[in-house]
Amino acid sequence: MIRWKWNYMKLRDKLLLMYVLSVFIPIVVTNVVFYQVTTANIRNQKSRDAGMALNNLKNELRVTIDQGVGLSYSLYADPVFNDTLSRSFESNSEYIRAYNSYLKGEFSGQLSQGIRWYQVYTDNPTILSSGYIEHLNEAVRNSSWYKQLQDNVVPYPTLIATDQMLSLVQRLNNMDTGGIEQLLKIDFNMDLLHEQFRNSGFDGKVYLVDPGGHIRFSNDPKTENVSVGQLYREMEFPNKTIRFDRVYSGINYLQGWSLQGVMDEEIVLQEVRKSRSFVVWLACINFVLPSIIIAAMSRSIHVRLVRILKHMKKVKTQNFQTIPPEDARDEIGQLTTEFNRMTETIRNLIDEVYLADIQKKDLELKQQQAQLHALHSQINPHFLFNTLESVRMRSLIKGEKETAKIVHHMAKMFRKSISWNQHDVTVKEELELIDSFLQIQKYRFGEKLQYYIEADPAALKYRIPKMVILPFVENASIHGIESTPGEGIIRLLVQLEGQNLHIGLEDNGIGMSEARLKELAGYLEQNMDIGEHVGMKNAYSRLKLCYKDRFSFSIQSEEDKGTCIQIWLPLDGDEAEGK
Repeated sequence: MIRWKWNYMKLRDKLLLMYVLSVFIPIVVTNVVFYQVTTANIRNQKSRDAGMALNNLKNELRVTIDQGVGLSYSLYADPVFNDTLSRSFESNSEYIRAYNSYLKGEFSGQLSQGIRWYQVYTDNPTILSSGYIEHLNEAVRNSSWYKQLQDNVVPYPTLIATDQMLSLVQRLNNMDTGGIEQLLKIDFNMDLLHEQFRNSGFDGKVYLVDPGGHIRFSNDPKTENVSVGQLYREMEFPNKTIRFDRVYSGINYLQGWSLQGVMDEEIVLQEVRKSRSFVVWLACINFVLPSIIIAAMSRSIHVRLVRILKHMKKVKTQNFQTIPPEDARDEIGQLTTEFNRMTETIRNLIDEVYLADIQKKDLELKQQQAQLHALHSQINPHFLFNTLESVRMRSLIKGEKETAKIVHHMAKMFRKSISWNQHDVTVKEELELIDSFLQIQKYRFGEKLQYYIEADPAALKYRIPKMVILPFVENASIHGIESTPGEGIIRLLVQLEGQNLHIGLEDNGIGMSEARLKELAGYLEQNMDIGEHVGMKNAYSRLKLCYKDRFSFSIQSEEDKGTCIQIWLPLDGDEAEGK
């Protein structure tokens, strides 16, 4: 089988196939594999670097937050400090002396690089608001950070984010305060956090996400214009992204918080994309150079073989021209010499033996063709049409109007059959032909046959293959109505349905059994042109040739009740008359 395929391929195609299989495909595959491997290596390296950068950022962020945790624990564990805040002072002067003697010293020197400010809130009415101490009033209780704190009743500090601000809040309840609520709120240095995020070395966007999945801080400028609390999972990213997830675990005040990193794969592979042009140029060099060499070597073979083939084709037209000799000693040169010798021999044999006999047979053939042409002239269609016209006029003269009418319909059908030079006609012309046919059948059957033709006026202008409806009408009248004992009715409906032309044909004839219907359906799908339904077979085959699989055909029949045929033809823009 493989050898048969090789032997039937042209030599030029063989050389081209050999080049594609041996040179082009290996080069392309090699370059593609090289590019894919390089892309994968760079992607993996970038991913590792990004993961390390995100880990470093995670540790730096924890160090900054630990500064606030250390401050909160130092004040939380100080019993004198907590006792002073919860004490009921007799006068303002007594509180001022306590503040200057103790509290002022506790507050001084507590700020660090990561802490922007801290504030103590208490609802002790005997304490004055000053410096680092504020009253825990209704305005504070209605603030966002205070409400978030109420949702986290824990003994350790709570990390809270509000309006791009990160704070650490600690309840100062290490000892009995006598019902007084005391809070420590530490605000982190957001400029430092911004700088840490910018200098993290992560080539993408980083989001600080709380345990509920809400974005609380980011280096993405888009998040600065949205409200704090947007869900991370609702963020839209490019289709090709590389994501990183670094979750804080084992730390009570950071439990559930995470750093989410997102990198655009196109940015990651930007460097390898720059090398694409180098790969393309390398592939072009590997492609062009072998092509030039193969083309130069194959031209000597291809050109001379084509010249021999051209002279061999001339022999079919009795042109025995020899090939000009050339100085070549290879197999093609020897083939040229043998071809010239064979051509000379054939020409001599034809001139000496067969030429006279061929001329004699050609003369006899021309005489037979002339006789056949004369026979065809005797039954010229125009002669038959003129004969029908003569019969019709003679019938009118004798007063036989009904006969003249039928002869007129026959002449009309015959005229259309010899005047349609194209393969298609309009729906209107097809229906006129069907009407003439049914008039003739009505003359035959009399009142036994009744027919109705309904057509959408908009459908009359569309063109269809000629005589594709008539065979089905003929089958309905002859095979369906002729054998029925009662009145036979044929209904033909043509209308537009969307982008299709619907043709429906019904009769109340004898119908067909289910077995006969299956036999007819199988016959229509066969490629044979025999049987009693030759007309239907011919029309169905032409529909398949014209429309292929774009048309629909169905036939339904029930014995002693009639037959229904449905045809849907597609309407293209150029099928209307005049287009």
